[in-house]
Amino acid sequence: QVQVVESGGGLVQVGGSLRLSCVVSGSTFSIVAMGWFRQAPGKLRELVAITYDNGRINYGDSVKGRFTISRDNPRNTVYLQMDSLKPEDTAVYQCNAQPQYGQDYWGKGTLVTVSS
Repeated sequence: QVQVVESGGGLVQVGGSLRLSCVVSGSTFSIVAMGWFRQAPGKLRELVAITYDNGRINYGDSVKGRFTISRDNPRNTVYLQMDSLKPEDTAVYQCNAQPQYGQDYWGKGTLVTVSS
C-alpha cells in the first residue's frame, strides 16, 4: 500500500508565495510519477504539475512560469513552490502518486486560498 500526505496549504495574499509538500510512504518502489492536481469550487480537477522518474516534468498551462515542482527522491517527497499567486489559484490541491501499474494514489488534499 501507498500513503500520500500533503501539507503546506493556507491563506495567502495576491502576489504571494506558498510551498506545498507531499510525502509518499509505503510501497514506493512502484511509483513512477508524483505530482499535484487541484480542484476549485464548481470546476473539474486539473493538472498543476507532475514529475516523472525519467526526469520529464509537465505543468498546467495556467501555472507555467509561476509554479515549480521538485522532488526529493530519498525522502519520497514532492514539493510545489507557488509564486505570484492569483485569486484563481484558490483550490484544494491534491498530491498524486502514480504506480507503473494499477490505480493512482491520492492524498486528502490541502486548501490554498488566495485573497485579493
